[in-house]
Amino acid sequence: MKTTGWRSLILYIIGAGFLAGLLFFICSYFIQGGSWAIRPSNAHITNDGQLAYSGEITDRDGNLLSYSRDGVQQYNDNALIRKATLHVVGDPNGYISTGTQYAFRTQLSGFNPITGVVSPFGNAITGSNIRLTVSAEMSAAALQALNGKKGAVAVYNYNTGEVLCMVSSPTFDPLNIPADIETNSNYEGVYLNHALSSAYTPGSIFKIITAAAAIETIPDLDSRTFYCSGSTVINGEKITCDGVHGTISFQNGLASSCNVVFGELAVELGRDTMTKYAEQLGCNTNFYLDGNPNKMSAYHVEEADDNALAWSGIGQYTDTVNPYHMMILMGAVANGGTPVNPYMIQSVTNSFGLQTKTGKASNGRQMLQPSTAQRLQELMRYTVSNYYGDGMFPGLQAAAKTGTAEVGDDKIPTGWVIGYSQREDLPLAFAVVVEEGNYGRNSAGVVANTVLQKAAALYT
Repeated sequence: MKTTGWRSLILYIIGAGFLAGLLFFICSYFIQGGSWAIRPSNAHITNDGQLAYSGEITDRDGNLLSYSRDGVQQYNDNALIRKATLHVVGDPNGYISTGTQYAFRTQLSGFNPITGVVSPFGNAITGSNIRLTVSAEMSAAALQALNGKKGAVAVYNYNTGEVLCMVSSPTFDPLNIPADIETNSNYEGVYLNHALSSAYTPGSIFKIITAAAAIETIPDLDSRTFYCSGSTVINGEKITCDGVHGTISFQNGLASSCNVVFGELAVELGRDTMTKYAEQLGCNTNFYLDGNPNKMSAYHVEEADDNALAWSGIGQYTDTVNPYHMMILMGAVANGGTPVNPYMIQSVTNSFGLQTKTGKASNGRQMLQPSTAQRLQELMRYTVSNYYGDGMFPGLQAAAKTGTAEVGDDKIPTGWVIGYSQREDLPLAFAVVVEEGNYGRNSAGVVANTVLQKAAALYT
């Protein structure tokens, strides 16, 4: 009897293990079946690692951007649009891992766990169609405005979360891939979406973060004055400024981008407070776009002396920021402190015409107190209207901050501009970075205005 009992127990254990394994397999199949199906070894679905058949990818206006038939990837008829949308659509070899073709290849293949990739009413492969929120025309305008410079442009509707423009340079025509793409330095980093997956020295755009920390921490900030003689000495070393501003207020210090003001503020705030607000405003953490993480902005001053801390508050030292993060931060400023999360997938529609995924607005975490956001709105609008001049963004009611980031090795500085439009019919936040652009106002500012003017013409 004891032997029979032990045998029964063992059988029960084996049976339970089998059922647990079967349940695990079924759950894994429903969760990961699409990834299994589109592996390169599955020649029925892929051709040299690419989808043999895929649904269409279109922009927000229905312009066809990409599809695949018989293992051949097709793209828009316009070469400029192909180049401008390369990083949001993807390349034929799947090297751009954040592109829609790669990140959403399961949906594009039409895979479902019941019928696989074929129609239940026949053997035709049925891929889903994906409509993006981006504008092909805005993207083309952005790439033209970059004029061959490396950099990135990111624009989104800070009310709805729709990404209207995400352009990265360098780029290439996916229908005419350059023969020297792997060896020519002009294509270095071409497979990265620099708006999402790169970080740059910020220069003076980081003063928005230092300003936010000061607004929330220093009670008499707006009544204080600073003195700029063109430089100041902190910890025995100079902090230099591009101008001689004399006695200057905090508001005018931000508008004129005075390094003395913001270097001294960073030291007064201290390492802990600067780190607290840098992280509160998005540094040292990831943001996501339809499941793809961004390259984290980095702020680390643990070992900085006071002079290095001062430079960090100006946007130098070891600071790096990501354009996508900066765009979201501008959305937070525009929205009273809490950003709307961006998205780029407007809809995924299967072969039966049913939408299996729809993009929608959702709030991110609060980054600023409402009163702080309102003060930054006033300061950034004042910066444009009283210092840059509204001619920089004609008719856009823009609030913005430029930056010129020193990158060392006698290289031409990186140009930046971040900001948003205060027009109710054009609620767009933006971040533009131009490598070797020098002054941000003259490089990134021109690009940003070109893209926003195109948006105004198309959608208002």
